[in-house]
Amino acid sequence: MTGDEDHDHDHGHDHDDSNAEHEPDHHDPERETFAHDPVGHAEVHSGMSVDDLASQYGRAGVGAANLHKAIDVTSAMFDDDVTVFFGLAGAMVPTGMRKIVSDLVRDGYVDALVTTGANLTHDSIEAIGGKHHHGAVHAEGKTEREHDESLREEGVDRIYNVYLPQEHFAEFERHLREEVFPVLESECEDEGSVSIERLTRELGRANADVNERDGVDEDPGLAAAAYENDVPIYCPAVQDSVLGLQAWMYSQTTAFSLDALGDMTRLTDLAFEADEAGAFVVGGGVPKNFTLQTMLVTPRAYDYAVQLTMDPPQTGGLSGATLDEARSWGKLEPEAQNVSVYADATITLPLVVAAARDRVE
Repeated sequence: MTGDEDHDHDHGHDHDDSNAEHEPDHHDPERETFAHDPVGHAEVHSGMSVDDLASQYGRAGVGAANLHKAIDVTSAMFDDDVTVFFGLAGAMVPTGMRKIVSDLVRDGYVDALVTTGANLTHDSIEAIGGKHHHGAVHAEGKTEREHDESLREEGVDRIYNVYLPQEHFAEFERHLREEVFPVLESECEDEGSVSIERLTRELGRANADVNERDGVDEDPGLAAAAYENDVPIYCPAVQDSVLGLQAWMYSQTTAFSLDALGDMTRLTDLAFEADEAGAFVVGGGVPKNFTLQTMLVTPRAYDYAVQLTMDPPQTGGLSGATLDEARSWGKLEPEAQNVSVYADATITLPLVVAAARDRVE
């Protein structure tokens, strides 16, 4: 009995020791990368300003957090002391984003605009009275191919779910040949060629004049706003557009000629002289690269950068490349504020610009 009792006692004692050895440690682990910053739950209600809504995005995670940061960086970039280079690629004009950008130009938020010949083409079409129209990707009872074959027969061009009647391109050609190219042709007879920026400036002048003369019921647009506010428009791939095709055809029978390198000095001077510089880039392609590479020939780099794109970075292409990657090339300062928002720019551009303007105005 005594031995059994001793055995029971010893067993119980061992059990207690075991519990003591495995008692949970309630001390928090050391965390170098973690900070206490709980995700909140966005609240929306009637009567909110766009900036109020933007603040709610900041409570959330994933893309909402990036959009909130883009608004923060854009607000800082729109400060009077920051020289802003605005890159505009993609079908931003035909999809209804034209006035957002032209208002930024008119109100002094943009110091240089880098865009595509396509956006300038569609901008001019609207300036002289043409319109883009709501359309469809598919027509009922037809495949997408059959739908597009029908549109071709009807003389209608499709940009995803936007339509543009082809006769507007004929009006655009007439506009160029009567209002734009003759002035430049005369200058080329004396100087040999003109820069692409000189072409875009004359285009803006003509768009503004025709828009007012003909009483067009539409804003005269990007090129006109840039012309009226002495903001240069750079279009380094102008050949890749109807505007470029028309310029080439006109050059075949006249003295008109474009100097592809003629813009580089003024553009780099603008970057060189900036106390602080910011890049706001919509889409990718040539406008994005042309905007970012400008800093490679200056002693410094961009202090602020915002990118709105849908292209993923994993392909290695420039259009989706992160702005952090651009830092490795010396296009952004090491301490630059930057963010990329991966979403449809027709959704994000109005939100970011409206919220930033709410804050700075």
